[in-house]
Amino acid sequence: MKPNELNVLVIDENRIRAAIIEEGLRDAGYGQVTVIDQMHGLARRITDLNPDVIVIDLENPNRDELESIFQLSRVIQRPIAMFVDKSDEASIEAAVEAGVSAYIVDGLKQERVRPILKMAISRFNAFSRLNRELEETRSELENRKVIDRAKGLLMRSRGLTEDEAYALLRRTAMNQNRKIVEIAQSLVTAASLLDPGVKE
Repeated sequence: MKPNELNVLVIDENRIRAAIIEEGLRDAGYGQVTVIDQMHGLARRITDLNPDVIVIDLENPNRDELESIFQLSRVIQRPIAMFVDKSDEASIEAAVEAGVSAYIVDGLKQERVRPILKMAISRFNAFSRLNRELEETRSELENRKVIDRAKGLLMRSRGLTEDEAYALLRRTAMNQNRKIVEIAQSLVTAASLLDPGVKE
């Protein structure tokens, strides 16, 4: 996405500094810039504006300010570039854990805006991709466990081999136009109802 297509939200309680940041972003080619100078009701405003990327500039944030920003970062799932004038190791670690894509100490300089935003977006996208892949892997593993349990039930109750049990699950899934894992889950659930010793 080109800079002029990005919807950038700037959060800075200092209106003068916010105006400077906005001007810097526009000079760097970012056409859609919205500035918020109130921290109150931030989550709702972000939801309403639906920005592509968020720039947060905090002069000298206290622990509570940082924590509320980090909580917000976990919820909103957007690239966040955060600029602070001073920081400590604990705050940096907390920012990374919260998913802040770029945490820049030593304030915001106009010439650094564009490369930092690009880095924040690409870091956020890479992190999101890794999370998606992790979820898919977890889901596949869970599905495999359910199918293995269902095969075991069929092998015991019908005296089938593992291949025959899988073929039966597959055939049933095709006949009912459902996924194999759905058929397997139904079988495991039914078995656990009939025999409390069977785990779902």
